[in-house]
Amino acid sequence: MLDDLDDIHPLFHGAPSSASFKKLRKRIVRQTREAIEQYGMIQRGTRWLVCLSGGKDSYTLLAVLHELKWRGLLPVDLLACNLDQGQPGFPATVLPEFLKKMQVPHRIEYQDTYSIVKDKVPAGRTYCALCSRLRRGNLYRIAREEGCSAVVLGHHRDDILETFFMNLFHGGRLATMPPKLVNEEGDLFVYRPLAHVAEADCEKFAKSMNYPIIPCDLCGSQDGLQRQQVKQILDQWERNSPGRRQVMFRALTNVRPSHMLDPKLFDFAGLLTNSFKFEEKDGDVPLLR
Repeated sequence: MLDDLDDIHPLFHGAPSSASFKKLRKRIVRQTREAIEQYGMIQRGTRWLVCLSGGKDSYTLLAVLHELKWRGLLPVDLLACNLDQGQPGFPATVLPEFLKKMQVPHRIEYQDTYSIVKDKVPAGRTYCALCSRLRRGNLYRIAREEGCSAVVLGHHRDDILETFFMNLFHGGRLATMPPKLVNEEGDLFVYRPLAHVAEADCEKFAKSMNYPIIPCDLCGSQDGLQRQQVKQILDQWERNSPGRRQVMFRALTNVRPSHMLDPKLFDFAGLLTNSFKFEEKDGDVPLLR
């Protein structure tokens, strides 16, 4: 059905007819659908706020979600949203013109969080952490104003892996971006439907479709980030052992608390073998034998 290029959403108009692109497209659609179903994201008749930055990942997310909806496989309403944060050089007309051309319902919001970040972050430090918090707060507000039940983000498999290793190396915890969570206020879901999709596939897809990519480093705050260091480590592992990323990602879905070290997740103190028999006499402490 996905090969019928005469019956597609406008976001797929002009798609390459090559066998390699069709295979790529099918894989991304299948993996996205699997994540949506596996993590129980669908609540029929609800509305999703699909966050669009203008990068390759968010374009891929937007296209695939509309493809699934076009095919009757995603029974929710979709509202694309771009938050213009006032970064210098941001091409403010690109996304509105693109979304209008693609017949995608959307909302463009302007909030100058960039000035706040510049004021609050000391010179020489990266803006990303504070910028992200301010962006997330505005997206939650917009979702509430638009009657959306979920904020949908374009994080992919590699983002999830990188976050896991950042927490491992720098945070002293085993944690990452979950495909589905509830915000701190408890009133909105946060979904990551591209959780199973490789970054390389997002890049190939967006470039093949000639979507108008907006760079993510307009603020000049990307060099030397811990995430870039982790990405380089993962790239090296992948070069040395192709497929390593997918193996590591699969491990995140196959956690065994009894083989970790967290007593909050597993009752190590109460763990007994079959050979431990207790005899209890009147008034005596149980004895082992």
